[in-house]
Amino acid sequence: MPNLQDLPVFADRWGYLYLEYGTLDQDAASVSFSNAQGSMRLPIDQCAMVLLGPGTSITHAATRTMAKNNCLLCCTGEGGIRWYSFGTGGTHSSHRLLFQARLYADESQRLEVARRMFSKRFAVPPDATLQQMRGMEGSRVRREYKELADTFGVEWKGRNYDQGNWDWADPVNRALSAANALLYGMCHAAILSAGYSAAIGFIHTGKMLSFVYDVADFYKTELTVPVAFEVVSEGVSDLERRVRKKCRTAFFHARLSQRILPDIAEVLNAPDDLEERSGELEGRAVSLADRTGGGDISG
Repeated sequence: MPNLQDLPVFADRWGYLYLEYGTLDQDAASVSFSNAQGSMRLPIDQCAMVLLGPGTSITHAATRTMAKNNCLLCCTGEGGIRWYSFGTGGTHSSHRLLFQARLYADESQRLEVARRMFSKRFAVPPDATLQQMRGMEGSRVRREYKELADTFGVEWKGRNYDQGNWDWADPVNRALSAANALLYGMCHAAILSAGYSAAIGFIHTGKMLSFVYDVADFYKTELTVPVAFEVVSEGVSDLERRVRKKCRTAFFHARLSQRILPDIAEVLNAPDDLEERSGELEGRAVSLADRTGGGDISG
């Protein structure tokens, strides 16, 4: 029986698989995907996540096996773009989530975490406010867009898209959205794998994926933004599929799966012995009977 309090090894995992128009089913100790072209066993113990696109179905046994192997299951729209639902991570311990929540609840610590997050992308003046840092980041990203547009010879009119109307955006904006969706999925899988909350962000707030957006911003101008401009420079046909393939290669060469959790620990200033110190954060496990005076709660 595995120890569900242990941190699953996320750093050794590959990226993602996108599947559509087929069935995911149990296959011995793993799962297989079947469609009109045949059947293939999937290495889910080595994947960070599986994206299920349109026309897919999954059995109860396959869902259970993926959860057991800490492979995040996401239901998406065509091309892996719109995210409809996702599974849970592989740890049952709450000590990282509580550590994260304590940082967020303290205004001064929350600002320091945000400062460390911004410092991973540019030099932050010591007296800069959160609003000023956001403005600096916005200027930096706009410069990056312009420089890449010039480098790849792609027309750039600014970041502009409508989530409810995918085809309305121009090719480079669609490529950016497709690439970023994959990056969000990788960061989300890592966050859940470690037992952090995807909702407790320090720069982004108010969304169920705020912390995912915080972490993904570490890597966008290094990975997904160049990929999007490069793919569009090579043509606009079959755009989403080519973005997925290029991102998979870029994530692998950048060792993304090995970087996310150490980067999170760095910006949160999480101690190396956080697991051993979890008792300081969680305290004694308290049952409902303890809270209610020990009475019979079965009825």
